[in-house]
Amino acid sequence: MDWRVADVTVDPPEPGRYDLVLVAYLHLPAAARATVLAGARDALRPGGTVVVVGHDRANLEGGVGGPREPAILLTPEEVTAGLDGLRVRRAETARRPVTVDGGTVDALDTVVVATRPA
Repeated sequence: MDWRVADVTVDPPEPGRYDLVLVAYLHLPAAARATVLAGARDALRPGGTVVVVGHDRANLEGGVGGPREPAILLTPEEVTAGLDGLRVRRAETARRPVTVDGGTVDALDTVVVATRPA
């Protein structure tokens, strides 16, 4: 495993090096998000997989938690558009149960899994 700490908006991972890239709960404006997704896509080896998960924009009206700024929230469509050239295996808004005030409510997350063709 190769752990790396960096600002991925200015220092992307090395192209073609990784079997798995995870982008988790990274909420950025559209231009920075596009840069990060392109870097994640380009970092994959053939057969490699990128997993993106974060608060979905639908969470503002139908879920709980997460940032309240619509421009930095995700949708499956916007994420997959940033991963062109990859085979999308999963792209959805997923429900994640969370406990709030002793009860269970759903947070809504964008989940995208895509693979670089071998």
